[in-house]
Amino acid sequence: MNAAAEIVRKPSVCPHDCPSVCALEVEVVGGARIGRVRGAPAQTYTSGVVCAKVARYSERIHHPDRLTEPLLRVGPKGSGRFAPIGWDEALDRVAEAFLDAERRFGPESVWPYFYAGTMGLVMRDGIERLTHAKRYSRFYGTICVGIAWPGWVAGTGRLIGADPREMAKSDCIVIWGTNAAATQVNLMTHAVRARKARGAKIVAVDVYETETMRQADLALRVRPGTDGALACAVMHVLFRDGHADRAYLERYTDRPADLEAHLQTRNPAWAAAITGLDVAAIEDFAALVGKTKRTFFRLGYGFSRQRNGAANLHAALCVPAVTGAWAHEGGGAFHSNSGIFKLKKTMIEGLDVRDSRVRRLDQSRIGAVLAGEPEALKEGPPVMAMLIQNTNPLVVAPNQAKVRRGFSREDLFVCVHEQFLTDTARYADVVLPATMFLEHDDLYTAGGHQHLQFAPKAIEPPPGCRSNHEVIAALAERVGARHPAFAMTPRAIIDWTLRESGYGGLAALEEARWLDLQPPFEEAHFLEGFGFPDGKFRFAPDWTRAHLSNDGLRGAWRDMPSLPDHWPVNESVDDRHPFKLATSPAHNFLNSSFTQTATSILRERRPELMIHPDDAAGLGAADGDIVEIGNERGRTRLHARLFAGAGRGVLVSEGLWPASAFLDGWGINALVGDDSVAPFGGVAFHDVAVWARRA
Repeated sequence: MNAAAEIVRKPSVCPHDCPSVCALEVEVVGGARIGRVRGAPAQTYTSGVVCAKVARYSERIHHPDRLTEPLLRVGPKGSGRFAPIGWDEALDRVAEAFLDAERRFGPESVWPYFYAGTMGLVMRDGIERLTHAKRYSRFYGTICVGIAWPGWVAGTGRLIGADPREMAKSDCIVIWGTNAAATQVNLMTHAVRARKARGAKIVAVDVYETETMRQADLALRVRPGTDGALACAVMHVLFRDGHADRAYLERYTDRPADLEAHLQTRNPAWAAAITGLDVAAIEDFAALVGKTKRTFFRLGYGFSRQRNGAANLHAALCVPAVTGAWAHEGGGAFHSNSGIFKLKKTMIEGLDVRDSRVRRLDQSRIGAVLAGEPEALKEGPPVMAMLIQNTNPLVVAPNQAKVRRGFSREDLFVCVHEQFLTDTARYADVVLPATMFLEHDDLYTAGGHQHLQFAPKAIEPPPGCRSNHEVIAALAERVGARHPAFAMTPRAIIDWTLRESGYGGLAALEEARWLDLQPPFEEAHFLEGFGFPDGKFRFAPDWTRAHLSNDGLRGAWRDMPSLPDHWPVNESVDDRHPFKLATSPAHNFLNSSFTQTATSILRERRPELMIHPDDAAGLGAADGDIVEIGNERGRTRLHARLFAGAGRGVLVSEGLWPASAFLDGWGINALVGDDSVAPFGGVAFHDVAVWARRA
């Protein structure tokens, strides 16, 4: 084999917004291009498995439409008309726009905006260092975890949980509110292996028939936003039939007697009327988890994306506390391990120059912020300039009509640092070409497992592409931001972070590839006490303290249930809006990533609306017909796909497609509300009431 064709395997880590954060082995062909991407078999959670979209990453990183030179807008905003410019001119223009906004309106008129297009800590969070050093408006990230994490922390007091690898020792695995077969392939792999090895039963709870539900032994399709009712009925049966572990309840929980009394009227018949499930299905589920002490509850994000989502997740979390499953290996619950890593991120984020008095703007309310709504602006100055990295708000954010109006402002300067000409980039004044994860060094934590991982640069980027760190450092110099990390390399920042966090230096981590930071069994299962002063699990949560930050909605927590319950605050269907819409993840897309690659587009085909055949007949629509759906926020048109697994009255649209993929140029999030969800903000992506008609 000659040098040009030589294939070398290099280590890496998947950077995308997924709990699995897979350890990778990447083929580098001829020192310059990547080939096959595989999961690292030695990493005990990845376990050699990787999703199909990442396996074919060469299609994305070597895509012919990838941005490779800075662009200056020469047409109207949103037109996509740009002219190439040099890097120095591009950075000078961005810096001058920021300085001009600061002179006229103060530093808070500049809002650096980012999110999880990469989960690498240096490349994702380094923009915070610029924010803090300049006293720009701070960023409050609520879109993904803002509803779910409070629901978990309300019960446990800490954002940790049972080791997900314990599924190998489980006798029952409940996958609640996540389509693991499409979005967390490693989770599904571990669950199926447990079924094959020890006969473990798999239960799936979701709002439509997903691939995960099709692979489950017991599939429970609930109406959107009714998971709390299901959880309450299950606990009712557990107390009624003697499956509640009273010794565990007395030692480890706060108000078991009050909970039991509260649940007397929350029986399966009550829940069946709310959830749409059969009473027998609820009874079967309760009997299974009640008789199976080694039941592992894997609670996802999907069912939290409702206006009652935090309460729903907390209610589901209460079930293993009633059974005492936490006391058993292979039992208990897991949502995220994000609380175990405890990294000192001073150099990454510039925490030593952060000023908590500077306003913090909610990413979910970007439309309201750019529209100048005083409440969204915290009564402060308008946002006049933005730098956007790692996110695509003109597809991802809710209330798209408001977001598009905001980005159309002629007085708003926007710089987008991106890999492709996304919908958001089309509205930018300056577009800068970005590297991809194999073209820079970075450090990764995980939500779905316990490994701290380093991913070294594997290949050189295309000429003209620069990393997030390079762009932030170059802008810092031009706008007068001061912090030692601007002059450090990513490797130096990572080395400092590891040493100061007590994990040794980068050399040791690079040699080891990952550190397993899973807490001991007793800590992860809260057998030494939950994260409250009295060590007890909270059936009766204090919602004012159920978050990891001090951001909250004024009084929004006051109406939340004091004990697990069905909290009926969601958007209601009515004669005008008779359907509920869920905007669920697609198998071949990850948020708005992979929507550019040919294979993903071929497999997803086009934006479609999954609709029950009887509902379609009521609209006079056949399979493949164009259906228009809408509400007071907006409307869009897409092709109908008749699907009995959606349930009557429930519509599902999978994947975040570019607006241009829809028949009238409006993406699905045009219909989603941008109102802040209790108790601390977030987006109710799956809680949308709409009308529908054949177009």
